Amino acid sequence: MQTSIRSHQGFTLTELVVVIILLGIVSTYAASRYSGASDFSAYAAQEQAISIIRQIQLGRMQSNLPSLDYSGNQSQYRLQVSGNCLGTGDGCNASNRSNYVLVEDQTFSFTPSSLIVEFDLLGRPTCVSGCTTPSAGGNISINISNGLDSATVCINSEGFVHDSC
Repeated sequence: MQTSIRSHQGFTLTELVVVIILLGIVSTYAASRYSGASDFSAYAAQEQAISIIRQIQLGRMQSNLPSLDYSGNQSQYRLQVSGNCLGTGDGCNASNRSNYVLVEDQTFSFTPSSLIVEFDLLGRPTCVSGCTTPSAGGNISINISNGLDSATVCINSEGFVHDSC
C-alpha cells in the first residue's frame, strides 16, 4: 500500500470566502471615512424639518385657541420659512433658538424662500403666503438644498407631514 503525498496548490473555498468577507468589511469601513457630513446633511435637515413641522402642528392642535392673534406671542404656532431658516416665527427671529433646522457646518436654502403656513385645530395646513392653499387637495412642498444634494418635505391637505410628494 503506497500513499502518495500531494502538495496543495491554491486556496480552499473556505479561505477564499473568509478573505472576501474581510475585504468587504475593510472596504466598507474605508469608504465611510471618505464620505463627509455633506453626503447626509440634506437628509438630516429633511428629518429635522419634518420633526419641527410636526412639533408646530401638534402645538397648535393642543392650544385649543379658536383663532390666533399673531401680533402677540402666538407665532410659535405658525410655520415660517424665511431665507435659510425653517421654524416658528419666534425661532427664526430669535438669536438663541432651538426650534429651527440646524445641521453643523452646513448652509441650507429652502424653496420657496418665503413661506408662512398656519394649522387649524385639526392640524390641517392653511398657506398664508408663498404657496397655494391646499384646500383644492394640493400639497405644500418645501425643498431643502445644501448646494450638493436636495430633499423635499411635503405637507398634504389633511396635515400629514412626510418626506416626498
